[in-house]
Amino acid sequence: MLINQTTEKLKSLRLHGMVECLLSQAVEPSAAGLSFEERLGLLVDYECTYRDNRRLQKLLKDARLKLNACLEDIDYRPSRMLDRSLVNNLKSCQWIELNQNILISGPTGTGKTYLACAFGSEACRRGFKTRYVRLTRLLQELSMARGEGNIIKFLDKLQKTDLLILDDWGHKKLTPPECRDLLEVIDDRSKCSTIVASQLPLEKWHASLEDPTMADAILDRLVHNAHKFVIAGDSMRKVKNSIVIQDDL
Repeated sequence: MLINQTTEKLKSLRLHGMVECLLSQAVEPSAAGLSFEERLGLLVDYECTYRDNRRLQKLLKDARLKLNACLEDIDYRPSRMLDRSLVNNLKSCQWIELNQNILISGPTGTGKTYLACAFGSEACRRGFKTRYVRLTRLLQELSMARGEGNIIKFLDKLQKTDLLILDDWGHKKLTPPECRDLLEVIDDRSKCSTIVASQLPLEKWHASLEDPTMADAILDRLVHNAHKFVIAGDSMRKVKNSIVIQDDL
């Protein structure tokens, strides 16, 4: 009866991790041999771990990453020309604390989105608010927010995102109004980090923006102080299918 009262009070205090640990201790014979300080320490540790896991789950959910990717699973086969040392240096996410960007380019299927999502996943694990979105989708959301009179609120939300991942840059040429909206987003995020992934080489990004003046301003803010990845090689989808076929032979 006493443990039921205690768990209910812990729940009212939103100490759900402690509740789980306390109930576990109640049925674990070895827990009886622990001192009060040891059992209390386990309760506190479990609560901290529980909260960290819940926070991570929320960050990953809010990030809406397209792929369940992680840096440890990146394929470094030589043909991809992917800089392993740079990836390892960026794993600490200090570049986010320094408000730096990452620019990823390469042909279709070479794993640009995977790399971007892997960095996004690592950012979430280190407590940074992250959001993945295709550039065309972001521009649609900006247009809708402007039409509904919610543009300030929408921009404020983007500004509070520590890491914004813009995928599929250059799939279509952006009109001057779209360039203006994109510039507003990038300019507001001068103290935040952005990852951009594109199948276009970096030198062609400027041409994908119809307004040259705004293109200068956008790219100046993105390229300055940015880490760059140029991924080469065959499509990873083709490579994986080839491996599966060979395994079946």
